[in-house]
Amino acid sequence: MSTADQPAATTLRTVDRSDPTLLHEQVAAEIRRAISNGEAKPGERIPQARDLATVLGVNTNTVLRALRMLRDEGLLEMGRGRAITVSGTPDQGALITKIKELSELARRHGYQRDELIALIQRTT
Repeated sequence: MSTADQPAATTLRTVDRSDPTLLHEQVAAEIRRAISNGEAKPGERIPQARDLATVLGVNTNTVLRALRMLRDEGLLEMGRGRAITVSGTPDQGALITKIKELSELARRHGYQRDELIALIQRTT
């Protein structure tokens, strides 16, 4: 079995229930940290939500919410079945988040996708 087929070994810390940060955001931050530290590299699988929930001391739904956030940031791919694979880095995730914010701002101001692309091309 290749490395890409095996779950990445991570050393995740449990969430801090005294921290005012929402639990799913703490879980997402912990997974981002593991990716940033190279504990989980692009192409590697991470443990299933149920297993992550046990390690982190939270409900599986909390982990699933965090995983969806990370998927939307471009850090994870959630395949058919239960396969969860690292697909990016925190830097890529931050960039994708900013692009989504820019796209939303452009939409609110009446810009179409092609107009936004043209504006970006003129400024770079």
